[in-house]
Amino acid sequence: MTENQITRWLLKPAVFVAALVPAVVLFYLTWGAYNGNPSAWPALTGNLSANPLEDITHRTGDWALRFLCITLAVTPLRRLTGWNGAIRFRRMMGLFAFFYATLHFLTWAILDRYISLALPGSVFSFTTVRTFAGSVVDDVYKRTFITVGFAAFVALLPLALTSTAGMIRRLGGRRWRRLHQLIYFSAVAVPIHYMLSVKSDIRSPAAYGLIVVILLGLRLYWARVRSRPAPAVRTTA
Repeated sequence: MTENQITRWLLKPAVFVAALVPAVVLFYLTWGAYNGNPSAWPALTGNLSANPLEDITHRTGDWALRFLCITLAVTPLRRLTGWNGAIRFRRMMGLFAFFYATLHFLTWAILDRYISLALPGSVFSFTTVRTFAGSVVDDVYKRTFITVGFAAFVALLPLALTSTAGMIRRLGGRRWRRLHQLIYFSAVAVPIHYMLSVKSDIRSPAAYGLIVVILLGLRLYWARVRSRPAPAVRTTA
């Protein structure tokens, strides 16, 4: 088998399945918490705290940030190791970052905001939708850490929607690359969102922030090196 075949038929499916494992575990934890069994699978997941909803919200956010960092790390990995096949995983990692960010947002919006409102009537009634939307907008407007996190999530949305080869052709390579630079904004905003959301111990968000700074710093360094003019060649008479 060639390297391309190994990557396509073995490595990519294996990475895809591995990236889904946290979602399966989180689904099981959510189901367990909903059914009064918050300590399900303690050997694999660790017991949830007295606030399982907060734990699940944090874990989905953690995985979104991890996949953002992995996505940013693909290019440095390729440049430092010379393994060009690494680039084949970048789009998948970016989509998983958006996937877990969506789970993080829905956990907050549905399991926290919507259920806490205890709204009577149909889920799809105008009054219910209006009250729920108003509660979400009010939280986004008034709570800084939610404002920053929501902005990061919104910035990831067009990246996910334009991740296909067809969208690259429609937008053109240059415009597509400019649009996808929004990932840098999200990568900076998410650790800030994380740091603002914790009450005291900021070691974990600070560590993620440092990783993001290093990964973006490498890009800036390589961009500066690439933009330097080539040295003049001296000729002898």
